[in-house]
Amino acid sequence: MLDVHPAHDDPLQPLLDEDRQRPGALPATPDLEALIAGLPLRRRKLKAREYLFRAGESRHALYLIHAGFFKTSVASEDGREKITGFRLRGDLLGLDGLGMSSHACDAIALDVGEVWEIPNGVLRDRLPQFQERLTAALAAEIRRDWRWMLAMGTLGAEQRVVTFLLDFAERMQSLGFSSTHLMLRMTRAELGNFLSLKLETVTRALSHLQACGMLAVDGRQICIRDTAGLRAMVGEPA
Repeated sequence: MLDVHPAHDDPLQPLLDEDRQRPGALPATPDLEALIAGLPLRRRKLKAREYLFRAGESRHALYLIHAGFFKTSVASEDGREKITGFRLRGDLLGLDGLGMSSHACDAIALDVGEVWEIPNGVLRDRLPQFQERLTAALAAEIRRDWRWMLAMGTLGAEQRVVTFLLDFAERMQSLGFSSTHLMLRMTRAELGNFLSLKLETVTRALSHLQACGMLAVDGRQICIRDTAGLRAMVGEPA
């Protein structure tokens, strides 16, 4: 469903307030939201597993995640999916299609979410200062891709899982929430797909880390008990 109204009028606020009480919930990101607040943006609410856009669809906007978790993925000609990332509140979706007339990947909500649609015309005509933030977002995407390329090429299976958890924890902390109590919105299979691991391998890694006392695992809720120990496993300073 699409609504067109100023971005600061928020009918999802009760849902967001409830979500903030759960581990891993996302806080406000006033910088970028403040920049576009008050503009007559289209806001799209999505259900879990609903597509925001698909590869090949015409591209006419960027999307700022206001609530929820999303995954981006590409598909091979024979239908095999490869997950390229997990996106959180404050991230921009649609960067994949810059310089193109269509999207290069799929974007799918992993839970109830909302995005603010920023049309190309608004970016060009009304938000010249947005270009600096767009450049920064693109640079951050490149650095993140480099990091994951290095991880996939040099780390073992358990180390990849640890690297993901530490990265996810840092992203939560940067948003102002706990870096030790995490709620994973993706399935074990989706996590394995992103890390180029089998489902069974991800499950064994989490079970072993829990047996070693480094994690407490309860379904999709992860409690990090030994951050220093996890960092040591992947050669990061404590």
